[in-house]
Amino acid sequence: MLSAIKYIFKYREKAVDRVMLYVSLLCALAVLFHLGYNTDVFTAQRFTVITAWLFYGLYLLSVLRTVLSIWIAKRVMVAHYGGLALLLYFVIVALARQTDVGVLSFLRQAEWLHLGIFAVFLTELSKSSLFFDNFYFNPTILFVISFLALILIGTLLLMLPRTTPGQQSLGFVDALFMATSGVCITGLSVIDVASRLTVFGQTVLLILVQLGGLGIMTFTGFFGYFFSGGFSFKNQLMYSEILGHNKVGSVINTLFKIVFITLFFEAIGAVLIYASVSAEDFESGGKRLFFAIFHAVSAFCNAGFSTVSDGMSHPLLRFNYNVQLIIALLFILGGFGFSIVLNTYTFIKRWVVNIFKRIFYGRPFVYRAWVISFNSRLIAWVTAILIVFGTLSTFVLEYEHTLAEHQGFWAKLVSAFFTGTSSRTAGFNIADMDAFTFPTIMLIMLLMWIGASPGSTGGGIKTTTFAIAFLNIVSLARGKDDLEIFKRKISNDTVNKAFAIIMLSLLAMGVSVFALTITDGDKNLLDIAFECFSAYATCGLSLGITPHLSDGGKVIITLTMFIGRVGMLTLLVALIKNTRNRNFAYPQEKVLF
Repeated sequence: MLSAIKYIFKYREKAVDRVMLYVSLLCALAVLFHLGYNTDVFTAQRFTVITAWLFYGLYLLSVLRTVLSIWIAKRVMVAHYGGLALLLYFVIVALARQTDVGVLSFLRQAEWLHLGIFAVFLTELSKSSLFFDNFYFNPTILFVISFLALILIGTLLLMLPRTTPGQQSLGFVDALFMATSGVCITGLSVIDVASRLTVFGQTVLLILVQLGGLGIMTFTGFFGYFFSGGFSFKNQLMYSEILGHNKVGSVINTLFKIVFITLFFEAIGAVLIYASVSAEDFESGGKRLFFAIFHAVSAFCNAGFSTVSDGMSHPLLRFNYNVQLIIALLFILGGFGFSIVLNTYTFIKRWVVNIFKRIFYGRPFVYRAWVISFNSRLIAWVTAILIVFGTLSTFVLEYEHTLAEHQGFWAKLVSAFFTGTSSRTAGFNIADMDAFTFPTIMLIMLLMWIGASPGSTGGGIKTTTFAIAFLNIVSLARGKDDLEIFKRKISNDTVNKAFAIIMLSLLAMGVSVFALTITDGDKNLLDIAFECFSAYATCGLSLGITPHLSDGGKVIITLTMFIGRVGMLTLLVALIKNTRNRNFAYPQEKVLF
């Protein structure tokens, strides 16, 4: 018997993984039916009991598989870490449900059973996710397909009956719009998230925002490596192209750092938000915790969704300046880009280590040239300039208007800072958008178009694109043939790409505005243009016409959000075949301007 088991786990491990995947899939579908589709009270009561049995059944199977796998391998490997973490989770939840330990009483709720079942399915799916060795995929095409697949899954989930209260489910167009807005971290909404979505629906939206913010391929690669125990060289090449990482050997480390940074800042933000809101404003501690988590994820991913009616303009949040500062810091960090955060961490770590060695060991400082990379410097300067420009402009233009209700200089400054920084890509607003003056609306459209930094959760043409194009214009005006920044010469292909991105963005937004004037010609042109700018920049601010768009208009905005998220240039690269390099060049000519 033992020899047969050993043979199966040693030579038929993939078959065992496939069986576990199918079993966990059936369990996850059963729970999904219970949460999102089942409206019958009697069936729901029966499924409550069934869910517990599914939970303990998967627990026993996971224990058996993990223990036998470790026994066969005779050591604990990377592939076992996920299984051991799941076993620990199962033990804690089972202990909480079977004993009267007061500290663990909150784990008796059925939601923890559902989470455990879905966790098993995701771990098993992750082991089968690295299937790219068997197929050839252009990484750009795979990037686009991953977003399309996630949007489709999100649409189907949001159409489930229990996603919305009552008997009226979301239609396909509305569900598609909301799923795309969540995956593309835009924040535009055709419904009131607070009243039209149940806790299950809000949870689905939250997951779509989280996966869309980092990219489904990032999560797939991270969990795939973590639970399967390895990456092939082909996988490393593919992910290095997707992440824009030059060093193939360190792509796994980069994936880990990206996921860790995201979860770390979101966890810190959720704790601070939880502490900054009053318990009296919530029905229970669970809803207060969900509020904190939802807004922390939505802020760091620059999504702009809120579980409160009217969003940040609700009286609960409009005058809570501590929450505004926390959320503003989260979406600024999310808009910086992961490579910039990692580079800054390396710089700070170097100085801390140098100071520590100098004080305790008397060692001299060790200097390294360009610890802060060129891109980090450029992004930091452009972001700082845009933050100061947006804050001061909003403060001056809205001092006697939307800022008038905020008492005191500090309150007005925080509100101006929040509005000026949120306009670039976050999509949160603490005042009615119709109350802003026309100059402020034009300023917001400019900031939305510029957007966040490359490699971040934000949208827009990116800060570096705007900086390169603007500084190149200044360089040409000064009669220079080359663009030089921070004593570095910028390559011609970088300048060409910057102007191509700008041209394509204006073209995409122009087509979107033109199409929307056909489907929704009754709307004001400024409202339409603002909506299209916000959709392409994945910002989420609106002048109020989003819920009133026709189905055709919603589809147009949906396509605009998707194109803005993946990038017009990325779509062209994915669709247009690469041309072969030629070994000759044509004579050069100059064009008159």
